[in-house]
Amino acid sequence: MIAYAAPLIFTALGGVFSERSGVINIGLEGLMVIGAFTGIVFNLTYADVFGIWTPWISVLVAMVAGVLFSLLLAVATITFRADQTVSGVALNLLAVGLTIFLVKKIYDKGQTDFISETFARIDIPLLSDIPFIGPVFFSNSYYIAYIAILVSFIVWYILYKTPFGLRIRAVGEHPMAADTMGVNVFKIRYAGVLISGAFAGVGGAIHATIFANDFSHATINGQGFMAIAAMIFGKWHPVGAMGAALFFGLAQSLSIVGSSLPFFKDIPSVYLLIAPYVLTIIALTGFIGRADAPKASGQPYIKGER
Repeated sequence: MIAYAAPLIFTALGGVFSERSGVINIGLEGLMVIGAFTGIVFNLTYADVFGIWTPWISVLVAMVAGVLFSLLLAVATITFRADQTVSGVALNLLAVGLTIFLVKKIYDKGQTDFISETFARIDIPLLSDIPFIGPVFFSNSYYIAYIAILVSFIVWYILYKTPFGLRIRAVGEHPMAADTMGVNVFKIRYAGVLISGAFAGVGGAIHATIFANDFSHATINGQGFMAIAAMIFGKWHPVGAMGAALFFGLAQSLSIVGSSLPFFKDIPSVYLLIAPYVLTIIALTGFIGRADAPKASGQPYIKGER
């Protein structure tokens, strides 16, 4: 559960930054694709140079790639005031087309080779020895998964306890009022979108490195949209998004290991495979009515106009 949730947590946190600043980021799926592609290609290229550190460095490189690609969305939606939903969809299509084109150019086939360096599974010292809880939550997992949970609380602190976070939330709720108080709305929104690109790039690289071990057109396969659902389910709150991502991570893990569990072994495998998406729909239909997006989310800001 925690491992599957890690990419969703990072990407959902990126969505929180973007939407809290007032920009709807449907392009999280495409940003994850860019992160996955960059992470895998870097891993394959430099595994002999960096050894066991390759996955960690590839995540950082994917973060940079996510920032650069999200700049396209920022320019389109903030500077040129293009429709944010349409721009996000276009970003998703561009990411998949561009990465598959590059894969065919570089590897002369529809997918990359498989990586040899991935994140090592670990047991958390002391915590893994706790009866029942230790083996379930702190054994045979990845450091990056626990880092994702820690980052959720750091993002909460940034958004709710720092001046930068206050500016982001103010711009997402009432940009004209924030502008009147001297806040540069355009810079804050650019920051929100670029940060979302960084987090989504990290999420894509983690998912590809841990679960796919290569890159193809189906590597991400809806993870970005599931992260958007986690963000909405979590009511645009970092810790809420993290909790929702853990819930969706549990659903995904059941689709993989459910057949070996007593309660789920008699359920046809196809039902377990679609369970994450069905649970996503159920969660959204059950809670979306009580989740209020930032008031200025999706609205382009024109200085001097109400």
